[in-house]
Amino acid sequence: QVQLVESGGGLVQAGSSLRLSCVVSGGTSSNYAMGWFRQAPGKEREFVGAVTWTGANTYYTDSVKGRFTISRDNAKNTAFLQMSSLKSEDTAVYYCAASTYKGSPTIVAEFDFWGQGTQVTVSS
Repeated sequence: QVQLVESGGGLVQAGSSLRLSCVVSGGTSSNYAMGWFRQAPGKEREFVGAVTWTGANTYYTDSVKGRFTISRDNAKNTAFLQMSSLKSEDTAVYYCAASTYKGSPTIVAEFDFWGQGTQVTVSS
């Protein structure tokens, strides 16, 4: 059974950087597109960005473009979300997800496996 475990969340000040990690077990991460979502209190889960299963392409929601970077290390079965210039509106629980979809998945329904989430809080 595929399991995803996120780490790296925490409390930071606005303008700071943070890197989240997502370790895949029970499967090979190179078989999946890897995505990141976030959910703030009272809001729906929101797509942040993803890297295709080939690793050739990354894509992001507009609000994080130029500030967030997704990467993957298939040798370590790990995906990363590097966040910089953090803003208070980035505060949310961040979820890692894996998709068997061979295109560019962006919606919750296109992802098959999910982590438990890690809290990111940005103070202004």
